[in-house]
Parts: sequence; structure tokens; C-alpha cells
Amino acid sequence: MPGISGRGCGAAPWHRVQALLQPAFHATRAPSRFWLLAALLLLPHPAHAMHLAEGLLPFGWALGWTISVLPLLALGVTRLRQRVAQNPLYSPFVAMLAAAVFVVSCMPVPVPIIGTCSHPCGTGLAAVLIGPVMTVLVTFVALLLQALFLAHGGLTTLGADIWSMGVVGGFVGYGVFHGLRAVRAPLAVAAFAAGMLSDWATYAMTSFELASALHGSQPLGSALGTLLLSFLPTQLPLGILEGALTAGAVVFISRRRPALLHFHALPAPATP
Repeated sequence: MPGISGRGCGAAPWHRVQALLQPAFHATRAPSRFWLLAALLLLPHPAHAMHLAEGLLPFGWALGWTISVLPLLALGVTRLRQRVAQNPLYSPFVAMLAAAVFVVSCMPVPVPIIGTCSHPCGTGLAAVLIGPVMTVLVTFVALLLQALFLAHGGLTTLGADIWSMGVVGGFVGYGVFHGLRAVRAPLAVAAFAAGMLSDWATYAMTSFELASALHGSQPLGSALGTLLLSFLPTQLPLGILEGALTAGAVVFISRRRPALLHFHALPAPATP
């Protein structure tokens, strides 16, 4: 999320988010608000950073998101050590998925209304292949490297970014995939739904993080609705695209290296 990025805000977007949540905007009637948003879509706005930018969230909110995600990160490190002790191939597989999340979430698509960017996340695929807890860990690694070396996202907002992309995106993707597999949905269908809904859930969580911290005197629900609406033009197609990418990757792995799916996606075959 640059200014505000696909899921967040970069340096410039702060004032655009506030402007978007101004009383005058909400006092506008629904049909007029639609045309106002449509007009704003046509205005050019530079937006190339990703994730919630440094200083976008008030310190207390940023600290709260960071502290609350620490137990999941500690659990991820513990599980990584346990899995690596059982299978040395697990470590490079997790590293490969961390690299995939890093690359996939570096593809910004500008959101003109608030000068931010949308982007695919890759955490739905990671959750299918290594589970949601490990997805939180690989998201932390990918976002930390992006913040340090690419100025995508801030260090103070790292916890909020992990919550939206790794925790909510990861657990939604994992739950959808295994829920559909439990009712015997085909592998491709379950993976597609996991990738798509994981992506949309990530941006819903980002909208909640922004609205809860920045809604000011506006009702929280109204501010949340405005932010969700601002992401619709880019995130609806991006979510479908991410679903297709997730399904393609899972099906490809199932045909070429099915053993990799037994780390988490599918039950391991019974030993004779």
C-alpha cells in the first residue's frame, strides 16, 4: 500500500483518506456520492508505494496491532523449527513461499480515489500450502524486507499490515480451502475461492484498520463503507485474478510435485 497502498497508505495518502472521510462527503446523497467517486476515479494521482505507510496510523493504534500479532509470530517460529526437524525440505519450501509473497505483493495497481495502490497478496496460496500460522511468519518476512529496502509500508505500521495480509488473509484462505475440500469441491475450485476471498478479506481488514483509527467524528460504519467502496474498482478484478493464480499454482504443484501438497494442503498418503 503506497501513500495508501492496495491495502494501505503511503506518504501522501493520509490527507486523501481524511478528505474521503470528511462530513461533506458523507452528507452527499447516495446517487451523488456514486457520481463523485466515479469522477474521482478519472483524476490522475501518483501512487506507487505499498501497504500502510509510516505514520499513517496514530501511535497507539499502530502499537496495538503490532503487540497483538507477536504471539502468532512466536508460534510460527516454533512450528517452523518443529517442521524443519521433521523434514529438512520444509525450510526451503517456506523460504520459496516467502519470496513469492514478497514478489506478488510488490505489484501495485493505483487506486485513484485515495492515491493508493491495490495489489495481489499471495497469502491465500501460502495459507493453502503451509497453513495460516506459517503464512503469518512469511508475511512478516516479506513486509519487513519491503519496508526496509523498498519503502513499501512502514515499520510502525508493520503489525497492522501483517494483520490484514497475513492473519486475516491467511486464515480466510485456509478456512475457505479446507471448508470446500471437506464438501468434496475440486482442488482447483477450492484453491480459486481461497485465493479470491483471501485477497478480498485482506482489503476489508485494511479498510477496517483505516476507518477505526481515522474516522474521527464520522460514524465508523460510514467511514468503513466509504473505504470499502474506494477499493472496489481495483480489488474486485484483482481478487478474481489472484484466485486464478492460486488455482493454477496449486493444480500445477499437484501434477508436478504432489508431495509438496502434503505439507498442509492435502492429507499425507497412508504408509503401507
